[in-house]
Amino acid sequence: MVVKIINQSKHSLPQYETAGSAGVDLRANLEQSVVLKPMQRALIPTGLFIELPLGYEAQVRPRSGLAIKSGITVLNTPGTIDADYRGEIKVVMINLSDADFTINDSDRIAQMIIARHERPDWVEVDVLSSTDRGEGGFGHTGK
Repeated sequence: MVVKIINQSKHSLPQYETAGSAGVDLRANLEQSVVLKPMQRALIPTGLFIELPLGYEAQVRPRSGLAIKSGITVLNTPGTIDADYRGEIKVVMINLSDADFTINDSDRIAQMIIARHERPDWVEVDVLSSTDRGEGGFGHTGK
């Protein structure tokens, strides 16, 4: 698969850090640092623009290290980038900690995964098949 990319950032193209990595890190592309106060959110630019093939999406997800160490996460997780979107990839960050957090230029702020997806044919029916679970959800199957 080929993904076309325009890089208007000051940084190298996203890359896989290990042979088993599913995602590439996205880096902040900032003229000046952004300070996120507790519970504050901000839209952080990456300077990247992509063209995905039809049938694929890019998912923007939090970095686990930022989440556990600093309480910083991606607000709309996973954020979906559709194949027909041509704008800049930006990341909605939020500070869930009780301390200010500074995002600097080139900081790894999120990860992006490319995934195949399906578009089903919707068939409207009056009844769905029954299962043992039925309508049980939100903890229905136990701890």
